Amino acid sequence: MEAPRLVVGFGAAPRAPPPPPRPLRRWTLSRRSTRLAPLTRCRCCCCSSSREGEGNACGKPHREGSNSVRLHVKANNDQETYLADEQQDGVDIWELFNKAQQNILYLNKQRLVAMEELKKLQDENESLLHDIEVLEKERQGISIGKAAPRFCELLLRIDTMAISGTVDMTEASDLRKKVIDNRYMIHSIFSDIHDKEDTELLSELRLFLHKPVEKPLHVVHICSEMDPIASCGSLATYVTGLSSALQRKGNLVEVILPKYAGINEDGIHYLRKAEADYESYFGGRWHKNRIWTGISSGVSITLVEPVQLSYFDRDMFRGYPDDFERFSYFSRASLDYIVKSGKQPDVLHVHNWETAIVGPLFWDIFAHQGLGSTRILLTCQDLNSQGLEDPKKLELCGLDPHKLQRPDRLQDNSKTDLVNVLKGGIVYSNKVLLMSSTLPRDMPIQSLGHGLEATLTTHKEKVLLASHGLDGELWDPSKDIHLPQRYSANDIEGKSFCRKALKRRLGFHSSSVVVGCISNGDSNTAGLREAVRVALHGGAQVIFMENKGSVLHSTAQTLKDELKGDGVIFIEMYDEALEHLIFAGSDIFLCSSTDPSLQIVMRAIKYGSAPVQINFPGNGSRQTEWNDSPSTALSQYVISTYGDMSLSQALDDIKNNPSQWDSRIKDGMTKVLSWDAECYDLHWKAYSPQVEREEHEHCEEHTDDDP
Repeated sequence: MEAPRLVVGFGAAPRAPPPPPRPLRRWTLSRRSTRLAPLTRCRCCCCSSSREGEGNACGKPHREGSNSVRLHVKANNDQETYLADEQQDGVDIWELFNKAQQNILYLNKQRLVAMEELKKLQDENESLLHDIEVLEKERQGISIGKAAPRFCELLLRIDTMAISGTVDMTEASDLRKKVIDNRYMIHSIFSDIHDKEDTELLSELRLFLHKPVEKPLHVVHICSEMDPIASCGSLATYVTGLSSALQRKGNLVEVILPKYAGINEDGIHYLRKAEADYESYFGGRWHKNRIWTGISSGVSITLVEPVQLSYFDRDMFRGYPDDFERFSYFSRASLDYIVKSGKQPDVLHVHNWETAIVGPLFWDIFAHQGLGSTRILLTCQDLNSQGLEDPKKLELCGLDPHKLQRPDRLQDNSKTDLVNVLKGGIVYSNKVLLMSSTLPRDMPIQSLGHGLEATLTTHKEKVLLASHGLDGELWDPSKDIHLPQRYSANDIEGKSFCRKALKRRLGFHSSSVVVGCISNGDSNTAGLREAVRVALHGGAQVIFMENKGSVLHSTAQTLKDELKGDGVIFIEMYDEALEHLIFAGSDIFLCSSTDPSLQIVMRAIKYGSAPVQINFPGNGSRQTEWNDSPSTALSQYVISTYGDMSLSQALDDIKNNPSQWDSRIKDGMTKVLSWDAECYDLHWKAYSPQVEREEHEHCEEHTDDDP
């Protein structure tokens, strides 16, 4: 049989056309799959190979007009196949071929993207498995890289020194006794023991041997907030951070709080109700109280719950007309509990006006009930709220209004018909701490304002200025459990990974600079609006989330309604893990210049982001509110490094001076910002038992004088 011949031409008379070709199935793509639906093979002559000696039977078809094609195929039986023009059959071979090529290219691109996503998921999975392994070992009591306590390693090193003759037997015995007697403080005194030579370590041991070790203190906080149990302001993070640092240094710390209805019980481990109630005095009678105990952030917690009164069975922690009654009841109940439980703390640490009444109560009623050696320390987060009340209300908790309504005691300096509870706390405390990381230490008391200048001047010898610290256990990118990859100043690659993870989660696709902002809901709307405008104009992407709020506050909602586009994202609901990722993934962080604790600033610096003030006046310029005469090493660093930096300047530096920018960021990450450093030293000075006798006697005078 003769092999079929392929003939392409236009003159042969066509036979009846064959059935129209079967329609081609379209490719179907989904976001998660790159497989195609089956495609029917084209069986026309242009897809066949030419036979020997017959030339190319699949040449370019001749086009008649703009959109018609005719192909004549002649087989051995003279049968011809005709493909009608596309207007009749709706098919254009070359158009399909071009589309096929485009789809193949698209599929290859999608395949590469999918492989990259798979690699990222595998990296995240390995990181999570590592975290699980670490947590499991920690749960079983195994310390990674530290199989034995540091003091045990120190004792073994002393043994080797004795055997080698570096120290004699007497000195070795003295060193062992010193280490054993202070084993709970060894971790904070000695570091990197394993890498030190005997001579270097011996030098440190001899200094330690002859240095008097301060006796650990028993500190009891009586306060209205503590993070994460009951948090609505800077006091909560302050109490938690300071208490944890004190505990790590070997001190005994307890915190007494009201048992609010909205308390976060998930933040308390081993929460249990005590089997017995106790009574406290208020309003001319004794009231029963339930006691709940637990542990939070490694600190012992006691919750006081009135049985007969509903003072704390409310939605909010404070902000009610009877707040004086609520917190004076709690303050008196806390002191009754301390006495009846037989506690004899070295320091009673009270906070703000809410528990400042503890000072007068202590010296007028409780000082001679086994608490003669206890000292009172008052901390003021600010001086705005002072607790002005009718003097007669002092009788509710057992105080004598006639005795206390005097200019040198609780009488308000301006409204003399009222008592000032915060003023009473200042007068009746052994030490007073004004908390601020930005106020200069030499700031005159007269410039503090708020009507307490005369009182602070009279008691200026016991007034100290202290700074806030950063929770180094919660806010450290090298051990942050919320990050997909951890990092540090010495291994910064993880920050780039976190930035990419943040962008993927929020739907950002470009490689732009990320500007983050965690607002407390009270931020300046105009300042934030201008900051976002500058960031977007500089090609950055902005991420905005409220701090520990269930929904967007008015500030964020206003900005969200005004600022729309692909370059800005507003997080609708607060998410703790996302908050950590925003700090890690941001290059620049917008910070309020009115935050005296510098919490956002410290977190930004620790996570490798540049803190830039939100302080844009109406003319669009920027003015620095961080004080030019800083009070702490932290504020000195912040002012010298970022005090004069505007948002536009930061964006320019990232683009034009990347190496200098990276060096600045890494330098900030190495700063010691935790409560265990400068902040602890300032507070220890306030806790010091060497209280001037005249201060102690001045407080005792109030218990004996007649009005």
